[in-house]
Amino acid sequence: MAQYIRHRTGHSIGREVHGVGANMDNMETHDERPVIPWTCFSVEPALYLPDFGVRTEVNVFVEERGARVTGEIQTEFVRLC
Repeated sequence: MAQYIRHRTGHSIGREVHGVGANMDNMETHDERPVIPWTCFSVEPALYLPDFGVRTEVNVFVEERGARVTGEIQTEFVRLC
């Protein structure tokens, strides 16, 4: 199944979308940096099979004592092709 996972699990979010903070996986490089307060990151697991693919994305803002999902929550599938 691993051959069908071709997208990173998530990344930090900065002012220009992709940030320079901690990544949520070790897909390209090993990253042991902690996720710290007052930063944002995405969680976007994906599975790309030969005939179709599925990917979700949730953005998270880290507060001093917790985290919260930001943005609109998707309630239906969106077909791209």
